[in-house]
Amino acid sequence: MGIRQAIADIRIMNALFTTAEQEAAALGDEMPGAEHLLLAVLALPDDSARRAFATFDVTAADVRTAITQTHTLALRSVGIDAAEAGPTEPSPPRAGPYRSAGSLQEVFQRAVALSKEGAGRGHTLSSAHVVWAAAEVEHGTVSRVLRQLGVDARDLQKAAREAIGANETS
Repeated sequence: MGIRQAIADIRIMNALFTTAEQEAAALGDEMPGAEHLLLAVLALPDDSARRAFATFDVTAADVRTAITQTHTLALRSVGIDAAEAGPTEPSPPRAGPYRSAGSLQEVFQRAVALSKEGAGRGHTLSSAHVVWAAAEVEHGTVSRVLRQLGVDARDLQKAAREAIGANETS
């Protein structure tokens, strides 16, 4: 990997992880997970993730709503009524090193691996690689969010691959 690609990757990582952390805080979650990373890629200037979701007429706002609903249903399943608990306060900003849930780390590492497959020495990590990687996860919040949205994970993977292909030809 060349120095330019390494710098580009670091910039993308910083933008993604910072935005994922902000999304988690805004939703009242202590630590960002794969679902927050999904929201972060939908905010990147690279629109390949948005194009993949647009295949299903799903927007970033739809994803955010589905995450909130999924969290509410999860709390309800253990006997906690989120409505009775009151509105969720955003988590205070943290100082120090970046922390994240294992789900975020796994999805990001898989996205990087997907971006490198068949790319020879160079690769370009796109937001659609993260969507593809997230859609591969069979269990967890992201898979429940996709079901909530009525999006088949395999179809989303295909749409992400097509968005990546469109990026490579343009």
